[in-house]
Amino acid sequence: MSEQIHVAAGLNRKEIYESLLPQVKALVEGESDPIANLANIVAVLKTHLGFFWVGTYFVRKNEKANELVLGPFQGPVACTRIGFGKGVCGTAWKESKSIVVPDVDLFPGHIACSTESRSEIVIPFFKNKIIAGVLDVDSNYPADFDDVDEEYLQRICRIIETCI
Repeated sequence: MSEQIHVAAGLNRKEIYESLLPQVKALVEGESDPIANLANIVAVLKTHLGFFWVGTYFVRKNEKANELVLGPFQGPVACTRIGFGKGVCGTAWKESKSIVVPDVDLFPGHIACSTESRSEIVIPFFKNKIIAGVLDVDSNYPADFDDVDEEYLQRICRIIETCI
């Protein structure tokens, strides 16, 4: 395991992701605790890509409700529980797919955990082919996410799946 993440200066976002992927994989290799792994992964994304908020939510099912419950994150205080199909995270869970939202104010039912969030991307991650949770990334800039972010954050989620 390596706890040093190095990214050269002057790289574009795609190049940063390409630099981070093998380092994130190395970071979680040999560590069996999923909370430690996710805490480090979200710290890497927040630190090296400069997003406003990066975090995880875990699917929790019980006799009262099916909901997403907040996991490791970096950024301002967040919503603790999100219902199935509610907001961007709950919708990504319900639809079993990534969702990119260029303007959160235009997303029906958006949950405003922070009024500073302007755009959002949510990527589901799986355990035994069942959604275990979502990776949620917010930006304080409108339309900050594109196909590059979706592709590379999906790759990050494949790494998450190996360590949860």
